[in-house]
Amino acid sequence: MLTAAVDWTEVNAIATAILAVGLLGGFGAAAFAAQQVRETRRSREAQIAAEFFRRWNEVDLVEARRLVGRFKSSDELREAFVGYVATDAPEAYVLYRELDFFEQLAALETRGAFDTELVRLLMGQALVDRWEMWRPAVEQALGEGVYPLFESLASKLRRELDAPADAGDL
Repeated sequence: MLTAAVDWTEVNAIATAILAVGLLGGFGAAAFAAQQVRETRRSREAQIAAEFFRRWNEVDLVEARRLVGRFKSSDELREAFVGYVATDAPEAYVLYRELDFFEQLAALETRGAFDTELVRLLMGQALVDRWEMWRPAVEQALGEGVYPLFESLASKLRRELDAPADAGDL
């Protein structure tokens, strides 16, 4: 009978090589899974954004935008909104739709459902201008800090829009 001595150095080397290959495969699988998670998140964000911004053109918000558009200045809007709120007029509730839309948008941005850059690209200066139009009306009719997320998002976008472009962006 033949008995061969086991060379434990070789066995250890083979086991180490197999472990290294398995470890590399595990790292590869983890990297692939992380990429899939990022892609799924981006896709989900895009779907949420598309759905949310689709609302901007729905009948109820178009009606609110038309009503806001009738006022030529923030002072005119303020005077009318204060009167609408004071008398519990139906127009107040139509106007609340736009305010609520922007507050909800800001809440989603704050919670990370929307990237600030996406909001800047899609709304940008229009959102800032809309807050400036609304601010006097909201503060007089409802008080300061009533739409804090809308105000905060407008301030954030204003800072980004006013910031000089990086030299590296040129």
